[in-house]
Amino acid sequence: MSNVKLLTALEPDAAPCCPPLTSAELSEADAVRMAAMFKALSDPVRLRLFSKVAAHEGQEACVCDIQDVGVSQPTVSHHLKKLREAGLLTSERRGTWVYYRVAPGVLAGMAGMLAAAG
Repeated sequence: MSNVKLLTALEPDAAPCCPPLTSAELSEADAVRMAAMFKALSDPVRLRLFSKVAAHEGQEACVCDIQDVGVSQPTVSHHLKKLREAGLLTSERRGTWVYYRVAPGVLAGMAGMLAAAG
């Protein structure tokens, strides 16, 4: 079993330290965490929402700025909830709007996981 934490998506305070998948065999716990993240991103609407937040200035966006993904507002809320539950996004209510932010370390962690071992 590895002592290295491979995914920071569910641990926002952890520093990203994600060795490439090709560098070591995954533990069962790491595989479960990674599968949850990839499952959340496997839906095209969720992937678009995540991309909209990540590409927005400061990697933060009001739901009012990202909800135009071709589905109803309740469906957008459902998908954003799934992204939050997977640890990919965080949210904060400001007045009547909710603002979403890419969780700390997520993008670096994803890039590190998918990088080829050198």
